[in-house]
Amino acid sequence: MADEKTLTVKLVRSAVTQVKKDQTRTCFAMGLRKIGDTSVLPDNPSVRGMIFKVKHLVEVTEN
Repeated sequence: MADEKTLTVKLVRSAVTQVKKDQTRTCFAMGLRKIGDTSVLPDNPSVRGMIFKVKHLVEVTEN
């Protein structure tokens, strides 16, 4: 379990204004509510897909 890779995702742009509702919901599903919020998520295909959908709103670092 300790060797599992994780991704740290930080919200850098607003997910509320001028974006589609599905992108807002994707950010909320990742635990990102406000600008500056960070979440540590497992590195798997479903999380990578969510990040790809909102890549213009977030910064990602691998742990």
